[in-house]
Amino acid sequence: MTTPPAGTPATPNGAAGGSGINAVSGLPRLRAGELQNQVLAVLALTGVAMDVSDIAGILVGRSSGAIGQACDRIAERGHAELLPGSPKQYRITSAGLAEHRAHPTPIPPALQSAAGRPAPAARPAAPAPRPASSNSPAASTLPPAKSTTRAPKKPTTGPVRRPNGQLYHPRLLAKRPDVDVLRDLRAADVPVLLYGPPGTGKTSLIEAAFGTDLYTVPGDGDTTVGDIVGDYVPTDSGGYEFVPGPLPRAMEAGGVLFIDDATLIQPKVLAVVYPAMDGRRQIILKAAAGRVVTASPGFYIVAGHNPGVHGAVLTEALSSRFSTQVKVSSDYNLAAALGVESRMVRAARNLATQYDSGEIGWAPQLRELLAFKRITDVLGVDTAIANLIGLAPVEDREVVHKAVCQAFGLAKILPLALGNQL
Repeated sequence: MTTPPAGTPATPNGAAGGSGINAVSGLPRLRAGELQNQVLAVLALTGVAMDVSDIAGILVGRSSGAIGQACDRIAERGHAELLPGSPKQYRITSAGLAEHRAHPTPIPPALQSAAGRPAPAARPAAPAPRPASSNSPAASTLPPAKSTTRAPKKPTTGPVRRPNGQLYHPRLLAKRPDVDVLRDLRAADVPVLLYGPPGTGKTSLIEAAFGTDLYTVPGDGDTTVGDIVGDYVPTDSGGYEFVPGPLPRAMEAGGVLFIDDATLIQPKVLAVVYPAMDGRRQIILKAAAGRVVTASPGFYIVAGHNPGVHGAVLTEALSSRFSTQVKVSSDYNLAAALGVESRMVRAARNLATQYDSGEIGWAPQLRELLAFKRITDVLGVDTAIANLIGLAPVEDREVVHKAVCQAFGLAKILPLALGNQL
């Protein structure tokens, strides 16, 4: 049985605060509006501009989503001010300070930051509006603030170079360049799941958006917890040392963790990531003597999902943690602009329509089309056609063969194969 924190009023049923204990967090359930009062208390006690992750670092165990909603509610009442810029920052107003003084809400010790972690350092923020009277007691206690009005970012207008040197050509997402949208979602700490067939450019988009700030977990059915958090490796001296994995390295560096093919990883293995995504923003490295790793500002998680791949399972636990999910399909206009034979682009569009309707399980995507162009440049279009036919899975090859033959006006195409001995 969970014991309520010291000082928590008990009810006849033994429930803390009259609402019981949350079975997941082990913390008292809150009455309506109680989390808003706790958020207001944090803003009043720190006296600085804070974002949701800052507040969640103090109200440990409360979800970032709930804290974000509480911030919005007190801002609507005029008790906090939403500052310009990203991520969203909130600062208490004179009205909010007066409300807190009139109805003070203590922050229970069980909710305060673990291990005596200090409250977030004061950060510059836009000036708070002054009340009508400069003699207002509440106004005189507000700390002076500096302006941090940020210059608007210039939108991406052309290709973006990936870390491997290749160019990525941005596409529209929410009426804006996709790389800009992903960067803004990172600043707001809104996790993104990209889904679509292999070869449509999910990884290319992630690399273009986040560059060298990226730490990747290649997912498959054999991925282990050690592949994500780290494991012991042999040393030259004959011993072993713990080497952190991509998750703790991304957390400590404030980088981006990309979980590629996340739905191929066993759910019980992938669950090791979840504490880093919620209000805790922490993981415990059990293999490294229980070392606690706390996410630095800027840490962010994105994932890729290939729905048609055998063994890919998008669990409810995983889906619910990615509040933005973006479908990624091949850009056939880009394929044509990059010089892919127009007849092959037409055949690919036809096959993609059948793929989307569920008639076939494979269609050539941008990756295959660009490979088609490179082979055409080296060995000629006939060889490139034969190679593409051979790429199609056996169960879909007849349909692919028919579509390509129609596009090129051919009777029959054999997959690329070795011939007689010279």
